[in-house]
Amino acid sequence: MAEKTLSQASASTPSTSEKTLIVLEAALEHSRFSEVVSATGFPKATVHRLISTLADRQFVTIDPEGNYLPGPSILAMAGKALERIDISSIARPFVDALVDSIHCTVHMGAISGDAVIYILRKDSDKPYKMPSRVGLSVPLHTTGIGKAILATYDDETVERMLTRAGMAQITEASITTVEDFKRELADVRRRGTARDRGENVPGIACIAAPVHDHTGVVRYGLSISTLSIEHTDEQIEAMSGSLLSTAAAISKALGYRGTEPDPGYPSPHP
Repeated sequence: MAEKTLSQASASTPSTSEKTLIVLEAALEHSRFSEVVSATGFPKATVHRLISTLADRQFVTIDPEGNYLPGPSILAMAGKALERIDISSIARPFVDALVDSIHCTVHMGAISGDAVIYILRKDSDKPYKMPSRVGLSVPLHTTGIGKAILATYDDETVERMLTRAGMAQITEASITTVEDFKRELADVRRRGTARDRGENVPGIACIAAPVHDHTGVVRYGLSISTLSIEHTDEQIEAMSGSLLSTAAAISKALGYRGTEPDPGYPSPHP
């Protein structure tokens, strides 16, 4: 990130304030002095001077081994910024663009307790509407969003959550055993997207992808919903590219700096 910022500023000599921000960004990404020098391209003396200033103002701390860490000032600022984040407002422009592209309803949801809560919905220009609304609670095991998020959890956590929530047979297509659901999640991890083939509402099919927050944890899911009679499985799968790129764009807007989903990290839930 620091290299990109520097290249953008290279059209003219960066000011002292720009250099300070570039060094701060590099120090938050690289823990050693030599790495910060390499990332910024600044002289060692300049980097040393700016790091010292940042450390004095507690934007950067230096541990006994000489590694750079986020300081109390930057952490306090980050906390205040996170408190003001409106997830739906951040995601809405990306969701609107996706709906305009694929002409299907798009939902964004998050796990709350042992269910999925829709936090954003955008209808397509089709004459029919999906039987959903913002704030609606739906089961984890019957929804694409639930599967997309749970696929990042370890098996023990998944089993504990499903046992606690129950696996009611909402439709004839619903998965109702933990072992079958684990196999489904293995497919989700392999494909990178999750499917709901009429498991929550008869005749409605969904494809979903994970959305990361600024820490890298998958806390949200993004789904495309359509009528099974309107799109074949192959046509729904063909939407995965647009879905994944939109999910990645939302993740980036939320502060995620990775390049791809990582299903191996621990669950944020107890």
